[in-house]
Amino acid sequence: MLALARQAVLVFLCLTVVTGIVYPALMTVVAQVVFPRQANGSLIERDGKIVGSALIGQQFDDPRYFWSRPSATIPTPYNAAASTGSNYGPTNPAQLDAVRGRVEALRNAHPGQSESVPVDLVTASGSGLDPHISPAAAEYQVARIATARSVSEQTIRDLVAQHTSGRQFGLLGEPRVNVLELNLAIEEVNK
Repeated sequence: MLALARQAVLVFLCLTVVTGIVYPALMTVVAQVVFPRQANGSLIERDGKIVGSALIGQQFDDPRYFWSRPSATIPTPYNAAASTGSNYGPTNPAQLDAVRGRVEALRNAHPGQSESVPVDLVTASGSGLDPHISPAAAEYQVARIATARSVSEQTIRDLVAQHTSGRQFGLLGEPRVNVLELNLAIEEVNK
C-alpha cells in the first residue's frame, strides 16, 4: 500500500511539473516566436503609445469618429475583466427599451438618414467587447463623420473600404470593420 501511495505522489508531482510548468512555458515560447503580436494582445500603437487592442472595442461618442457596437459590460463599457453579454432575449422588455433608446439616439445623431439602423449599432455582442461593426453600420455613419470633419463622403467611404476585412478563409464569418483602426486612419486624413 505504501508503494502504491509513493507511486501516486510521484505521478502527481511529475504531471504537475509537466502540465503546470513545462507545457505552459513551452507554449509561451512558441507563441512569442510564432505569433508575437497576437501573444501580446494585438496591441495598436501610435507615436510610441499603446492606444488599444485590435481585439477589444472602445467607446467613441464624438461625432467625428465611427461609433462602436454597444458594450454589455458593466459598470464600464468594453471592460475586458467583465466580459459578458446582457443575457436579455429579443423579447425582454429591458432589451426592447434599450434598443429603442439606441435607435432614437442614432436617429437624432443622423437626422438626414432614412434607411433602417443596422442592428449591430443598437445591440451588444455576446462578449460585450466586439471591436468590429458591419460595413452597413459604417456606411450608416459616413455622412455624419464627413460633415463633422469637413471632408467628402467619398473620402470616408474609401477609408471604410480599405479597412473592411472579408470573411475568414473566404467563407467564415461576415465582412467587418475594426472601429479603432478605422478611427486612427481617419485621424490621418485631417493632419
